[in-house]
Amino acid sequence: MQDWDKLIQELIKFREERDWQQFHNAKDLALALSIEASELNELFLWKKAEEADPEKIKDELADVIGYALLVAEKYGFDINKIVLDKIEKNRAKYPVDKAKGTAKKYDQL
Repeated sequence: MQDWDKLIQELIKFREERDWQQFHNAKDLALALSIEASELNELFLWKKAEEADPEKIKDELADVIGYALLVAEKYGFDINKIVLDKIEKNRAKYPVDKAKGTAKKYDQL
């Protein structure tokens, strides 16, 4: 999908303008992704989901997606392919006849 490529190119341009590529090794990108996901989670902490601020959610979600895209770029992954491949794996682990309507993990179905 060209839109992913455009986003990745914008992220790389932003990074290179600031000479931050030196910090963007796979380990640190993965850590940043995890930290941003935690910041997204924090917006929901101790409140009902509908009480979380949508503008703050957008900002944190953008950070999560941005770092995920940079990790994918670092490894040369085709984003569409890896997501579709994972859906297929999950189809096998969670067959509709066993998983429909339940939140049980695949090894408990």
